[in-house]
Amino acid sequence: MTLAWVSRHLEVGERIVRTEALHGGITAEMRRLTIGRRDGSTRDLVLRSFVDPFSVGHAEDWLNREAGALTLLTGTGVAAPGLVAVDPTAAHCEYPSLLMTHLAGRTVLDDEGLETRVPLLARQLVAIHALRPAERPREYVALTTADTVVTPKGADAATWAAAIDVIRRPAPPYEGRFLHRDFQPGNVLFDVPPPSPAGPRITGVVDWAATSWGPADLDVAHCSTNLALLHGPAWGLRFAEAYEEAGGVLAAAASERLYWQVRDGLAFSEEVQQVAQPWREAGRTELTTRAVEERLDAYVAALMDALG
Repeated sequence: MTLAWVSRHLEVGERIVRTEALHGGITAEMRRLTIGRRDGSTRDLVLRSFVDPFSVGHAEDWLNREAGALTLLTGTGVAAPGLVAVDPTAAHCEYPSLLMTHLAGRTVLDDEGLETRVPLLARQLVAIHALRPAERPREYVALTTADTVVTPKGADAATWAAAIDVIRRPAPPYEGRFLHRDFQPGNVLFDVPPPSPAGPRITGVVDWAATSWGPADLDVAHCSTNLALLHGPAWGLRFAEAYEEAGGVLAAAASERLYWQVRDGLAFSEEVQQVAQPWREAGRTELTTRAVEERLDAYVAALMDALG
């Protein structure tokens, strides 16, 4: 059913000649489809399908948002896949699905070269936040509550209790921005190896299913937490600095900035295993669930130290 649907959205004379599973996603199954053309050349498309029961329940909303975001991003200078077709309710496919163009490049999760990539990530996020869509996406949704936080084994109970108290407070006021909402190294593609001595460049940003309207601090906090868990707490703290160095504007008060950082860090406490598994599949085999928990604990402690 799904391949027949894809075929209906190909150009005349084209056919699917190969499919390949792509790794790294948490909520969706991804496949690269190689399309054979009449002249013997090929092009690639990407099929995103929500297959597990939890994701299927959210798929219509996620896919409609992603389709809208990909349409919005066309011609903006923010490199993203082009929308080919979407079936958010699985009316034609086995599962709710979205078909899009394939971007060159690959994700890079290694420690090597991180000092070069972090400023590039920051500049890319500033460009995303500068977008002013004619129609705003929906308001952001918080990913955790004070009552659902899971304190890691061996963590300092007093530190985590203080962190949880931070997010019991009302959210600070903010100026709304267009948010990716899952901006992190796993959703950013680089040209590797770089084409010139100038170093790597970003070739695109993927996974726009959670686009929202909210504080820039929230996207910055999310990338910061990912960097802290992938590369160590110091890199989580560094990213906010890099964002401001790139021209981004965060909340004026340090306590407000740290509210968003703490909120996002605590959200990861509920899904450490789900986050760590794709990283191991991508080659970071040392990032066991326990290792990531320990980094999360160290990062939350570092944030609370900064709160002073």
